[in-house]
Amino acid sequence: MDTYDDETYDDGFDDDALASRVNVALWKKLFSYARRYPRELVGLGVSAFVTACMEVTYPLITRGVVDAVQMEGSQARLWPWIAGYAATTATIVVAIGCFIWLGGKIRTHVSHDIRRDGFDSLQRLSFSFYDHRPVGWLMARMTSDCERLSNILAWGFLDLIWGSTMMLGISLAMLVMNAKLALVVLAIIPVLGWVSARFQTRILKSARKVRATNSRITASYNEAITGVLTSKAFVREDANLNEFQHLTDTMQGSSVLNLTQAAIYVPIVITLASLATGLTLALGGIDLLGGLISAGTLVAFMAYTRHFFDPVEQLGHWFAEMQMAQASAERILSLIEAEPEIKDSPDVLETLARNRRLPERQTYAPDGGDAAIEEIELRNLSFAYQADQPVLENINLKVRRGETVAIVGSTGGGKSTLVNVICRFYEPTSGQVLIDGIDYRNRSLHWLQSNLGMVLQNAHVFSGSIIDNIRYGRLEAGDGEVRAAARLAGADAFIESLEDGYETQVGEGGDRLSAGQKQLVSFARAILADPQILVMDEATSSVDTETEQRIQQGLGNILQGRIAFVIAHRLSTIRNADRIIVLEHGRIIENGTHASLMAGGGRYYDLYRQQSLQESSTTLNASAPRPA
Repeated sequence: MDTYDDETYDDGFDDDALASRVNVALWKKLFSYARRYPRELVGLGVSAFVTACMEVTYPLITRGVVDAVQMEGSQARLWPWIAGYAATTATIVVAIGCFIWLGGKIRTHVSHDIRRDGFDSLQRLSFSFYDHRPVGWLMARMTSDCERLSNILAWGFLDLIWGSTMMLGISLAMLVMNAKLALVVLAIIPVLGWVSARFQTRILKSARKVRATNSRITASYNEAITGVLTSKAFVREDANLNEFQHLTDTMQGSSVLNLTQAAIYVPIVITLASLATGLTLALGGIDLLGGLISAGTLVAFMAYTRHFFDPVEQLGHWFAEMQMAQASAERILSLIEAEPEIKDSPDVLETLARNRRLPERQTYAPDGGDAAIEEIELRNLSFAYQADQPVLENINLKVRRGETVAIVGSTGGGKSTLVNVICRFYEPTSGQVLIDGIDYRNRSLHWLQSNLGMVLQNAHVFSGSIIDNIRYGRLEAGDGEVRAAARLAGADAFIESLEDGYETQVGEGGDRLSAGQKQLVSFARAILADPQILVMDEATSSVDTETEQRIQQGLGNILQGRIAFVIAHRLSTIRNADRIIVLEHGRIIENGTHASLMAGGGRYYDLYRQQSLQESSTTLNASAPRPA
């Protein structure tokens, strides 16, 4: 199985370089999402600050109680300390409740905004963006990676405020109470920093390997499920299992290594914290016996020493998490900030701004009014996905309103690419596409594509009802118009035979419909859209012969007064086209009607004759009597 993972996918990002340090500029860009909610952000910061201050206050209250009892015995007035303890507890309870609520709110808002901006960008980007990025890559960016980053932005900010306040507050409190003991505790920090840096690098490396292997395992699961029929047909189960076993073994080894490193690192941190606590206890005990410090001060120091390393460990965790997440952050921002290659020119944008509104969809005018597109001309058009590999070369073609042009030729000759360029899903690398004499790059992209109707070989049906899928072609259409389009497409008969008729739920991706039924729904959707330019790419390839004949009968009315481009391998379906062009190796080698091309005895004649012989042979074999 061919599997995909983030680490080997060449998307222009070096994960090792991105994870080697914290990219401040990158995180500032991401933090701008949190800054959209200033009140919640300020509230979260205040809550974290108050929580840390109250945690620093607890040992001071304990110190006061111990010293009061030591000095006054049973006569000690403890009620002020009790009141202080109660007030501190009440304050910290409210602060924790606030930061849980506000942190969750910010995390949810940030996740929502990143996903919304990402989806908006995906809608605007050109087809070329998707040519080099697998669906799984895009899904991972907008789901698990988005969730991960929103957690870092919300809870990482919280822990940064809390941890910084805790460490600063504890340090100040210890220095004020006893500078000598404070310096003993603080002297452990450089050692802890050095150990953390060494281990975090190793833990980061193994954690990234775990994440990379996990993404490959996910891809293997997805491929195994979607390709289960092919695997069974070619008896690939054992080979697939062996490949999957290799991935799981790698995952196991990486996970064990990562857990082992963490299991070594955490005890080292605990040991250093215990060392600081032991030194404090030893030196503080000597000073206590010498009367240099009070028992309450020693107890407070013990508490501070124990809690001082908690924020260090927590901030170290977020630091490593930020490093590991930087590759994902870079990819998400690159998706959100990506500019579509195909977009309106500055002149068009200026015109739209002047009109103060987006262009309305131009409706089809059968009387030849201003709304109708009269002519499309391809002038010296060439196109290449890669500069040194041309797909179309020097195409010249004029198509007037009311004409149907069929495009035929060998597989890989450039037929689908040609109609994609005409529809401006891609733009010519040289030459022009003129609409009524104007280069379509000087017209609104919205205007052009809102006048397009497409029926593709692999029809896509959205989850929902059949009537909603057909209405997708024109959302304001009434039920009567939807049914009329379905009748014209030949879809009405099968829809009415279903238990729920037009309200039948088609399932995810239309999995409750056959390939032919999905094609008919797609055809009805295009008819309902009432486009000026209709493109049919193998539109009848998934329907049976009888249904295809019904569609062909209705095509005369559908195509009348429109510009239509029809790609077909079944040449018998395009005999009545106004013109047929034969496209081979990106060039038009023949152009004419069915009769003229047959009379010419060229490439079209050979294709048609070969296909007719194949169809005749199939018919004879089907009608031949079977041996007893």
